[in-house]
Amino acid sequence: MDRSGGRYTIGIDFGTLSGRAVLVEVATGEEVATAVYEYANGVIDERLPGSDIPLPPDTALQDPADYLRTLEETVPRVLELGQVAPEQVIGIGVDFTACTMLPTKADGTPLCFLEAYRSNPHSWVKLWKHHAAQPHANRLNAVARERGERFLARYGGKISSEWFFPKAWQILDEAPEVYEAADRLLEAADWVIWQLTGVETRNACTAGYKAIWSKREGFPDGEFFAALDPRLAGIVDEKMSRSILPQGARAGGLTQVWAEKLGLRPGIAVAVANVDAHVAVPACTVVSPNKMVMVMGTSICHLVLGKEQVEVEGMCGVVEDGILPGYYGYEAGQAAVGDIFGWFVEQGVPEGYGEEARRRGISVHELLEEKAARLQPGESGLLALDWWNGNRSVLVDADLAGMVLGMTLSTTPEEIYRALIEATAFGTRVIIDTFEARGIAIEELYACGGLPERNRLLMQIYADVTQRPIRVARSSQTPALGSAMFAAVAAGPEGGGYASIVDAAARMAGLKEEVYRPDPEASAFYEPLYREYVLLHDYFGRGANDVMKRLKEMRARWRSAGGPACR
Repeated sequence: MDRSGGRYTIGIDFGTLSGRAVLVEVATGEEVATAVYEYANGVIDERLPGSDIPLPPDTALQDPADYLRTLEETVPRVLELGQVAPEQVIGIGVDFTACTMLPTKADGTPLCFLEAYRSNPHSWVKLWKHHAAQPHANRLNAVARERGERFLARYGGKISSEWFFPKAWQILDEAPEVYEAADRLLEAADWVIWQLTGVETRNACTAGYKAIWSKREGFPDGEFFAALDPRLAGIVDEKMSRSILPQGARAGGLTQVWAEKLGLRPGIAVAVANVDAHVAVPACTVVSPNKMVMVMGTSICHLVLGKEQVEVEGMCGVVEDGILPGYYGYEAGQAAVGDIFGWFVEQGVPEGYGEEARRRGISVHELLEEKAARLQPGESGLLALDWWNGNRSVLVDADLAGMVLGMTLSTTPEEIYRALIEATAFGTRVIIDTFEARGIAIEELYACGGLPERNRLLMQIYADVTQRPIRVARSSQTPALGSAMFAAVAAGPEGGGYASIVDAAARMAGLKEEVYRPDPEASAFYEPLYREYVLLHDYFGRGANDVMKRLKEMRARWRSAGGPACR
């Protein structure tokens, strides 16, 4: 195909295990080429590279060098695959997991690149699912409640251990030498933009959803941070920035150095960074309220647009203009979904299932889906809590754990697999019901990510449990497409792009024809099961029985002492 007359943008999506670039035609949204780079060091949760020293429980780190390698490997590759000339590319957009943050020197050099700090885990990137800062989040929330801080209402009453300030405080508390050496603390999303443009910028999406910033009030004041720890009093002015750029803005132009590395023209528009889930909303065609977007992968992020700000229990945040200009963007989420299914396949399925899958030329996931689809709602007698990685919404508690109730000697793997799928669907239903109880109507669901592409049973169960139709994004790389759309907005009409993200969505986004519609009979069966889930959810999640937390404490004492927890 002759592409010599087209204009293109590149969206780069930095995920949990890999990064991918997508080359997109600006006029149509056609995804011309895709390239993926699997991170060499992946998720660092056992030992630092080159070290034999075990990392503490709930640690999840990454190597920023993997992000640079992603750029260098994927961008030239999509240009080659798409047979597009450098002068046809008008912009680059980037999205990231969040909060994924790191400490750097004033010139942007990560501390983990420096020999003096490389052996200290706190010098590395703290990945979004790093939960070792939970004690700091607990203390932060207690102080905020004591002081009557108004910002808590914007975050469902709790700040998560996954967010920026608990992680920054953990660095200060456990590695003060790293904190002192860090001239800057910033999101990895903003760090990548810094590398590409040579200009340090901060984006409103991560600042608003992960760092307690608001368009009207800015960050919390120094007195609040001093109440946490006097050494934190100046964190915003000393190690961050109060200059926050909106989504769709131009962060800067591509530097000569990076233009040569990527095979692009210097000076093309680089969009302000975005969060991987939030950038997917317009890529799902959603540019108005009453529609919930579910970004479904290792975890799920639930996103809704509203015309006003209200308090919703356990929401991850509400940010004015945080997703689209002119709307309040609401976020909630589940900390593990696809990860739960992956764990079960790796740890809980007998070898006979693996042999059958290999013999038939399908994956174990596909085999379990096929077998689980033959079961009816409630047939297995099982009920699970989907807290394998804690609970993000609506309980906001990383110390909770997963469970399966009702197993017998006759329980089969497919019954457990279906119960796990149902549990994650019930978790989403709790989130929807919580939003609706506060007057935010959810009429339709939109899905994107890896799970809708691979698991039809899961999507039908979600439709049945939530009793709502689910539409699926046309793109299988929705965050990267969204980043490419924002790149077109950063380029602007004068640069061959669009004046707004709404204009870009009208031309570049799309949906698949198939719609998952709730089966009334299945929905009726799920109602009593859902009520049992809510009872279990509240019993273990709201303080009636904190056994999950006590067990977690025992495990931590055992690991730290190298022996029995009773020592």
